[in-house]
Amino acid sequence: MSSSAGLSRRRVPASASSAGDDDADNAWGFNGTAPSNGGTSASRPDPPHSPALHAGSAFEGGSKIAYDPRDLEREDEDARLGGKPPRLTIMEEVLLLGLKDKQGYLSFWNDNISYALRGCILIELALRRRIALVRDPNRRQLPLAERIVEVLDDRQTGETILDEALRMMKGQEQEKMAINSWIDLLSGETWNVMKIGFQLKQVRERLAKGLVDKGVLRTEKRNFLLFDMATHPVADVRTKESIVTRVVSLLTSTTAAVRPTALTKEGTQCRVMRAVCLVCAAYAASVLDNAFGRLTYEDREAAFQRCDDILAEFSSWPFGSSGSSGSGASSRRREGSRIGMGSAGVSSREVVLGLVQEVKKEMVGGEEDLCFELIAGVLEVLSKLDSLL
Repeated sequence: MSSSAGLSRRRVPASASSAGDDDADNAWGFNGTAPSNGGTSASRPDPPHSPALHAGSAFEGGSKIAYDPRDLEREDEDARLGGKPPRLTIMEEVLLLGLKDKQGYLSFWNDNISYALRGCILIELALRRRIALVRDPNRRQLPLAERIVEVLDDRQTGETILDEALRMMKGQEQEKMAINSWIDLLSGETWNVMKIGFQLKQVRERLAKGLVDKGVLRTEKRNFLLFDMATHPVADVRTKESIVTRVVSLLTSTTAAVRPTALTKEGTQCRVMRAVCLVCAAYAASVLDNAFGRLTYEDREAAFQRCDDILAEFSSWPFGSSGSSGSGASSRRREGSRIGMGSAGVSSREVVLGLVQEVKKEMVGGEEDLCFELIAGVLEVLSKLDSLL
């Protein structure tokens, strides 16, 4: 190893003697020598599971460098997937769109967000190449949402909810289940008492606490007449504003090229597909209108129509095969499309087909990309929620 760049450096205890706070830099130095305060020079053996010390090339300027080998695994995985995971997952971004900034809670009348968040879990795992559809030529005989899911990689993602769902899927390999079955089970939508253990509970609260840990939200107590409830107002307004900007940019574009402002930062895995999944999941979760506060009525209607069209194109497989007329929900706001922003520049369908072409560039193996095919199945399930019919 010729260079230690990109590895997380950890300070190595230089001696077995303890040091006070004032001598912390001496007691925990990079030089591997004993402290100068009279302590012994005997080095303490590395405890089990500690990051390994590598000699030779692990010396930099006469200093020992310690690193966690798992950092190398993460770098290898990032290179394999073509980028790093985003700071926020799709589930967290959808939740942020639904939260009231100052009050810190979701609408009490939103019945769709819990189910949509479970679908987002499958989407996020598929984008990280952890799960995919079973590679079976006969799968095409089944409806998209009924195709079988399998685990490709059961290593931890670093996100608690994703890891919990991945463990359950891995433990169920003897009885592989379909896309719609997994969303139902994770949501608790089952009458089979033997399957009730698959339900992921308190997902919204756990996501909110994760956002608190990431510094995006804060926790407060709010009194609701008869009881107190923990709420999570937005602490980092810029993060939520960036999500709103990306959503609005994608749904108000008048060119076939994807605006950079509609995408996450450079170096993130599957940037265009993530943008598509975000707007579709937010739409299914009934929180998309929270991003349209600054749009006129006509532009809001045109943006919803654009999202209808995107959902129609990406809830079919292969992507872009739904036809020019769209299907289902995508035919509801044609009037809004004519009177809104879609009348200027290229047509709304040309914009959507531009998205399709950009997403196909991110696919691995073209129409045999089983991870993206799984995402299409999840979006098909979400497109059939009552609020979208």
